Amino acid sequence: MQKFDWMSTTELNFKALRIVGIWPRGDSGQLYKFNSYTIYAILNAITLIGLHNLSQIANIFVVYQDLAALANTCFILITNMLGVAKMCFFVRNVGNMKKLVRILNSHQFQPKTESQVKLVQPILKRWKTCYICWGSYVSFCMVLWVVGPLTVGGRMLIMPAWYPFSLEKNINYAIAYIYQAICFTYLSIGNINVDTMVYGLLMYTSTQCDLLCDNLENLDGNAEEFNMKLVNCVKHHETILSFATTANSIFNLIVLGQFATSALTIALSLFQLSLVDNLDAAAIVALFYVMGLAAQLFLYCWFGNEVETKSSKIPYSIFSSQWVDVSLHVNKNMQILVERCHRPIKITAINLFDLSLATFVTIMRTSWSYFALLHSVNSK
Repeated sequence: MQKFDWMSTTELNFKALRIVGIWPRGDSGQLYKFNSYTIYAILNAITLIGLHNLSQIANIFVVYQDLAALANTCFILITNMLGVAKMCFFVRNVGNMKKLVRILNSHQFQPKTESQVKLVQPILKRWKTCYICWGSYVSFCMVLWVVGPLTVGGRMLIMPAWYPFSLEKNINYAIAYIYQAICFTYLSIGNINVDTMVYGLLMYTSTQCDLLCDNLENLDGNAEEFNMKLVNCVKHHETILSFATTANSIFNLIVLGQFATSALTIALSLFQLSLVDNLDAAAIVALFYVMGLAAQLFLYCWFGNEVETKSSKIPYSIFSSQWVDVSLHVNKNMQILVERCHRPIKITAINLFDLSLATFVTIMRTSWSYFALLHSVNSK
C-alpha cells in the first residue's frame, strides 16, 4: 500500500507559517541559521511586531483618563500581545513540531489498509473545512477592520496608537494607516495559522485513536499472531501518548493565554458595543470580532473534546476482536492494555483545565460576570 501523506492536509498551514517567518526549513538541530530567512524573520519581529505594539502601549498613557478609549486600546493591545506570545511559543517549540512531523510520517502512524484510509479521510476533510472556513471568516473580519475607519471619515486609524508625528498631514496619515494594515495582516496570518496548527495536532491525535481502535477491533489469528498484533497496538498507544504529550507541551501555554485573555477581550468588546447608540461600521466590526473569538475558543474545545472522546473508546475496542479463544497469557496482555487505556487522553492548559465543551461554556459565562462589571463601573 502506498504511503499515506498526512502532511498534505496541513500543507497550506505550514506555508502560511513559513511566510510569517516562524517555520524554517530543516528537520533537527539549529533550525534558525544565519541565512536570509532568519534575517527576514528578525526584521518582521522588529518592524511589524515590536514597533507596532510599542505604539499601542504608548497610547495608553495618552487616553488613560477616558474609560471608553482606554478599553478600546486595551482590548486591541491584549489581542496583539496574545498573538505575539503565540508566535513566540511556537518558535521556541519549532524543534518539537519537527519531531511530531517525523512521527506522523513514521510507519507506525500509517493507515495499514484501504478501509483505514477511508476511516481517517472524513476527519481530515473536516479539519480542512474548518481551516478554510475559519481562515475565510478571519480574512473577512480583517477587511472590515482595515476598511472600516475609511468609511467614517476623519483621521481614524485601524488601531488606536500613538506616533511621534502629526497625523494631520495626508502623507503621515497614509504612512501610519498602511503600516498598521501591514502589521495587522501579518499578525492575523500568524495568529490564525498557529491556532489552526494546534487544531491540526489535536486532529492528528484523534485520527490515531481511530486507527488504534480499528487495529484492536480486527485482532485475529492464532495465539502467536494475535499476541504480536496486540504488542504492536500497545506500542502504537504508547507513541500516541508521547505524541499527545509533546503536542500539549507545545501549546499548553498558548491555550492558557488564549483562554485567560479571551474572556476579558470578549467582555471589552461587548462593553464597546453597549456604548454604541447606532449600529455603525465600528460596531459591526466589534460584533464580528466577538463572534470570531467565540468561534476560536469553540474550535479549541471541540477538537480537544474529540481527542478525549475517541481515546476513551480504546479500551472497549479490543473486546470486538477475536479474543475469546486466545491463551491466558494473551488475555493478561489484553488486561494490561485495558488498564493503560483506562484513562482517556485529556488535552489541558498546564493541568488547570481541559479543552472540552464544558470549559467553553464556562469561559463564555465568565466573559459575560466581566462585561457586567465593566458596565456597572461605567454607569456610576
